[in-house]
Parts: sequence; C-alpha cells; structure tokens
Amino acid sequence: MADEKDREEIIVAEFHKKIKEAFEVFDHESNNTVDVREIGTIIRSLGCCPTEGELHDLIAEVEEEEPTGYIRFEKFLPVMTEILLERKYRPIPEDVLLRAFEVLDSAKRGFLTKDELIKYMTEEGEPFSQEEMEEMLSAAIDPESNSINYKDYITMMVTDEN
Repeated sequence: MADEKDREEIIVAEFHKKIKEAFEVFDHESNNTVDVREIGTIIRSLGCCPTEGELHDLIAEVEEEEPTGYIRFEKFLPVMTEILLERKYRPIPEDVLLRAFEVLDSAKRGFLTKDELIKYMTEEGEPFSQEEMEEMLSAAIDPESNSINYKDYITMMVTDEN
C-alpha cells in the first residue's frame, strides 16, 4: 500500500514541476499570474487538448470571483494536476484523425487543397478562428503544392504519449 502511495506522490510531484515550468513561461511579471488568454496554450503544452467550450469552463473554474484578466498559479495548480491525473482532454488517436481526413478526401487522393481545408475548418463543426486557421495553414500546407498531405501532417502533429 505504501508503494502505491509513494508512486502517486512522485507522479503528483512530477506533474507539479511540469505545470510550474509551463506556467512560468507565461508569467512575464514573475508574480505567479498569467494572462487568462495564455491558459489554453499552457494546457496544450502539457499534452491536453480541450475543446474551446471545455477551455472556457476550465478558465471559469480557475478565475477569480471578480475576473481580473489574470489567472493565479495557486488556483491553476490543483485544477491542472487533477486534469493530468485523470488523463482528461487526451489528444485524438492518429488512426481516428486519419479516418476523419479520409472522409473529407472523398476522391481518396491522400491530400486536401488549401481551399478545401479552409472550407472544412471554417464552415463545419466548431469553426476555427482566423488566428487558428492561419496557424494551422502555416504548419500544414505545403507551399509548393498548396495542399496538405494529411498523413504527413498527422504524423507531425501527433504527440508522443511517453
């Protein structure tokens, strides 16, 4: 029983270290606060991929009673620790991403054009913002062919679980 408890304490301590390191990158004033707009980036840097709705709920949970535009580390740490322990907001597996792209690629060409990608990402499901769209296009689109080879893109964007 003690071994299990010790193991969990080590895991929690490792999570706390990772969370603190990620938080400190955006704590520009070194005062244990970050701009609320940076929380999504911090969470994603820790390997979690919440939807915009989940992110909004999470921010509401860690924000002060009277929103200040900043999130305090003391409030963020226990919530983020719990998320990591419960393995919430895990990235979508590679095979599921591939099947999704294949559905969009009805001609089975192995790629989507830039225009097709923009159409799907802004008109279907939870639409990308302009900023998200530009960020994705800069990473995904091959400038020579003006298209995305989605198998290569998936390989590039899938994070290692270990």
